[in-house]
Amino acid sequence: MKAQRTRSQERILDILKILSKAISAQDLYIELRNRDQSMGLATVYRALDSLKLDGMVQVRTLANGEAVYSLVQEDKHHLTCLQCGNSIAIDECPVHTLEEELHKSHKFKVYYHMLEFFGLCTQCQKEDESQK
Repeated sequence: MKAQRTRSQERILDILKILSKAISAQDLYIELRNRDQSMGLATVYRALDSLKLDGMVQVRTLANGEAVYSLVQEDKHHLTCLQCGNSIAIDECPVHTLEEELHKSHKFKVYYHMLEFFGLCTQCQKEDESQK
């Protein structure tokens, strides 16, 4: 049986549902303050970590090293430009079969997975070529 969620965790889940996009812990902290639901930044991090371990929240590390959090959803995959940092969501997922095999062979409960490709977007490729 899962532990009961804390009030802080519930407030964070509510904000993530309303925003329906990935957000950093610092921006989540500011969002809570703006909604008169202030809590300490350390509490935000603890609540996010606990929600992540419960499979309720997923974390994605951007190319600049920043971690962003969102509700666990359908698998999200991205093409991320190393130069400008833009990220393009892609719908194709070649990993579902592997995920099922890993669950069977290792008895590993998968909450979510992420697939991210890093390179240069079309615009940055053009800029790169024009500078040569």
